[in-house]
Formats: sequence, structure tokens, C-alpha cells
Amino acid sequence: MKRFKYSTLVFLGACSYGVLSTILKLGLGAGFTVPQILGGQYFFGWCILLILMLLFSRVKVQVKQVGALLLAGIPMSLTGLFYSVAVAQLPASLAVLLLFQFTWIGVILEAIWERKFPSRGKIISIIVLILGTVLAGGVLEQAGGSYTPLGITMGLLSALTFAIYIFVSGKVATNVPVLSKSFIMVSGAVIVLFIVLTPSFLFDGSLAQGAWIYSVPQALLGSIIPVIFFAIGVPKVGPGLGTILGAAELPAAVIVSVLVLQEQVSGLQWTGILLIMVGIVIPQFTSFRGKDDLQPRKLRESNSI
Repeated sequence: MKRFKYSTLVFLGACSYGVLSTILKLGLGAGFTVPQILGGQYFFGWCILLILMLLFSRVKVQVKQVGALLLAGIPMSLTGLFYSVAVAQLPASLAVLLLFQFTWIGVILEAIWERKFPSRGKIISIIVLILGTVLAGGVLEQAGGSYTPLGITMGLLSALTFAIYIFVSGKVATNVPVLSKSFIMVSGAVIVLFIVLTPSFLFDGSLAQGAWIYSVPQALLGSIIPVIFFAIGVPKVGPGLGTILGAAELPAAVIVSVLVLQEQVSGLQWTGILLIMVGIVIPQFTSFRGKDDLQPRKLRESNSI
């Protein structure tokens, strides 16, 4: 039951990420830019986490741990930056498909780290998730569109950095209190984001003109809730299962876009969403039955020095 509880937290964190695309579209429709909304998201997220940490987690963190967590936060902001370039260079469906390669990348990262082959349940889950992502992303229904090497590269890099972010959430400084850990990781993300985009949104008047209406929800759903939930849940379920659960982001994004933006979703896309949910459940089911990860096959250890 404890494993189910932590899996639920990671699942909800992924769903939280799924809402961001709809809020971003609303903000862009109101006349604001991606740097203004994205910059505001991390700025408000950082401020709120700072207040929460000062109120509930006044714990000294070792300098070595601070450095590790700052570095661990970098993939968080890089994912957003890489993905935004991919969306600009590619059809949206292909950009989503490339991003969601993080599911199998995360499982491979875990296998390399732990020197164990992925369990049968995880392998089956990844296959189902990839098929579901192809259908849910509408790739088969969208013909034409421009494809650039830069867009493909950025899409794959976004998948890699998101998988790394989930991985380090479960491996780095796991003994640091969650609020302190989340704050330091978001601080690392903010530093990189401000270097790349510059904090011009703080001075251009966009916040006073209403950008905060979109940035604050983005902060809650993109820089606070999922970061905290991942920090709690991923160390317990493992990075491999964590990335599989992270696939819930796409169904959440599609469902919210239908409810809020009244976007049309085809039957194939609904089928893809159903397959993604099945793919997420498979490792949970096999683990519950005691057939997953009990006797994983170890990678052959090399005798070479």
C-alpha cells in the first residue's frame, strides 16, 4: 500500500505538469510571450517555495548537498527550453512524441545505474506507452508539416533532460527534507532559465498587465506540486517506474485541453490515452502480484579493470 501511495504522488505530479500547456495557451492568447509566462512561473515558484521552506523546513543542508541539488535542478528548466524550440520547429504532435521518449530513457538510466535489466513488466509497459503516445499525440492523423534537424534534436534533448530530472529526483540528496530539496532544485532551474532568457519580465510591465494570472498557476502546477511530489515519491518507487508514471502528463494535457479549450480529440487519440493509462498500470499490477523486480536479472559484471 505504501508503494501505491508513492506511485499516486508521482502520478498526480505528472498530471500537474499536463495542465501547463493549457495555461500557457491561455496566456499566449492573452498577448503574453513564452519567456514572460515561463519566467514568471519559476520566479513565483521560487518565492513560494522559499516561504514554505522558511516556515516549515529550517534545516541546515550541507554545502555538498546544496551543490548537487542545484545541478539536479538544471534539467528541469532545460526541458522547458528544449521543448519550446522543438514545438517551434516541428508539428506539435511530433514534438510531443519526441518528448515522451523520456519513458524508455528513464528505464534505461535506472538499469545502467543499478546494473540490472528492466523487469518484464516495465518492458511491456514501455511498449504500450510508446504505442499509446503515437496515437494520443495524433501523429498518424497529421500529414505534412516541416521537419528540421534542430527540431528533432531539441525534442530528443527535452526527453533526455526530463528523464534525467526524474532520475535525479530519486537519487540525489534523498535525506534532505522535501521542501528544502525542492527549493534548492528550483533555484538551480531559475539560475539557468534567467541566464538563457534574462529576467526581463520583472521590468517590462507584463506582470502588472496580468501575466501573473497565468504565471502563478503555472508556478503551483509546474514548479511546486510536481517537484515536491516527485521528491517524495520517486525515491520510493524508483526512477524507472517514476518515468513510466510520468507518462500521465500526456493524457492529462489532452483531457484539460478538451475541457478548457474545447479542442477536438479523435477516436484514435482517446484510444492512445487509454493505452497510456494501461501502460502506467502494468508495472503496478505486476508489482502488486509480486512478479516485478523481485528477482531482476543482473547485468554481467565485467572482469576488466
